[in-house]
Amino acid sequence: MKRIGILGRIGSGKSYVAKNFGYPVFNADEEVAKIYKKDKKIFVKLRKALPNYIYSFPINKKEIVGAILSNKINLKKIIDVVHLEIRKKLNKFIKKNQKSRFVILDIPLLLENKIYKKNDILIFIQSNQKDIYKRLKKRSNFNNNLIKKFKKIQLPIEYKKNKSHFLIKNDFKKKSIKIEIQKILDYLK
Repeated sequence: MKRIGILGRIGSGKSYVAKNFGYPVFNADEEVAKIYKKDKKIFVKLRKALPNYIYSFPINKKEIVGAILSNKINLKKIIDVVHLEIRKKLNKFIKKNQKSRFVILDIPLLLENKIYKKNDILIFIQSNQKDIYKRLKKRSNFNNNLIKKFKKIQLPIEYKKNKSHFLIKNDFKKKSIKIEIQKILDYLK
């Protein structure tokens, strides 16, 4: 099994591209959402770490956003609590899919949190900056200040591009994405 890590800017279409590979995808954002909805232990830990911000279970995303925007240390506290659980879920996913030829890792901060392994294949998703912003503004949870906070903790885009083995130009058209993906998969066979 080969692990393929998807890199790119917020809103570049990493999840969209990941789903089009046709192999099992570990989507960390979806896993975090499940944790916020169902994991009472994580709620208790977050409540203890951020008593002035986290009140309700299932965890309300607005409370998380409020905590992050009010104090830069809060984001680290949230990552410290949630990250360990995400790693456990990733390990289960890897074990479950070990017979698959490839697994796709759609994990924000893949490099920053040192989740990737030396032999992972890294693919950078490049999108037009104007298209990214238009897409982000359409999201129901769009918050420009939050996006700025996350950008500050990310490694520089040029570093991620240089670290990547492949680059996919995402025009958000399924046909062209499928062609780009097929070229990569053919090369890796």
